[in-house]
Amino acid sequence: MPWFRIDDKAHSHPKLIKAGNAALGLWLRCGSYAAQHLTDGIVPGVVAQLYGTKPQAAKLVKAGLWHEHGHDCPDGCPNPAPGDYVFHDFLEDGRNTSRARAEAERKKARDRQSKHREGARGDRAGAQKDDRNAEESRDFTFDSSSKKSESASEKSQSSDSSAGQRGLSRRDASVTGIHAGATPYPSTSYGSTGAASEPRPDGLPDPLADLKRGIATAGLTGVAWDLRESGWEYTRQAIERVGVPAMVAYAINSARLKGQPAGASAWVQGWRSLEAPEQQDGIAYLPTAVGQSGPVARQQQETNDLFDRAMQRAKSRMQEDQ
Repeated sequence: MPWFRIDDKAHSHPKLIKAGNAALGLWLRCGSYAAQHLTDGIVPGVVAQLYGTKPQAAKLVKAGLWHEHGHDCPDGCPNPAPGDYVFHDFLEDGRNTSRARAEAERKKARDRQSKHREGARGDRAGAQKDDRNAEESRDFTFDSSSKKSESASEKSQSSDSSAGQRGLSRRDASVTGIHAGATPYPSTSYGSTGAASEPRPDGLPDPLADLKRGIATAGLTGVAWDLRESGWEYTRQAIERVGVPAMVAYAINSARLKGQPAGASAWVQGWRSLEAPEQQDGIAYLPTAVGQSGPVARQQQETNDLFDRAMQRAKSRMQEDQ
């Protein structure tokens, strides 16, 4: 954007003092007009009449700040058309921007923007090409690894189809801890609470069948049993430690407080935290599960009572709001 520049000593310049403040207002406004429209200092007569009066314009001419048509300024100021004016030394030493310089700067700016856009398009094209190459490389790797995996699987099945079916190996008998299962277990437990009694696809018995059946009997149906290996083993250990009724009771209470989860994996950590029941006179006191009989622990009963009271208060507030 061009500017109409005024020297910091203009306030005391003899010409400006001679012209007077009223005429200087006209001079300033017309200077801004000339800079905006790139007139190289030419002030059309109609603009001068719009922003001031003829006496004010005459004072500017008399003070040497403006020239009229046919002037004889020795500094080479351009000659305006009849009725127009021109600023004295408007373009001297590049004080103000000429039309030629402004157009040249604009052209340079357009060229820079054009080069920048071309470079950006080239970068995007290169990035897209790299993405396509990477995608093709991933596809090739996937295909190659898939074929290798299928080949290895076929080779393993054809070489020893009865492997692992003739009893436990010495390693199976010696392994203890989390990986010590009486039978190999898959990465997930098959089925859901709606299919707890269905056999597993590998033909092996499902150690979680009783737990699934108990939870389904309690009314928690449609729960997926997509457990990881660690979750499967933690659940199996909990069954051995606290029994199915306690685990079913935990699932029921958790569903009351938090809502029924999509999968049984949401209960695994809670099952791990359950403690083995205390023995009193040979009787194990556990929370009662739906479909089971036996005494209810005091702590569990208090939890149920708190939950019921909270639900009752919530229903009462809803009725009051209506």
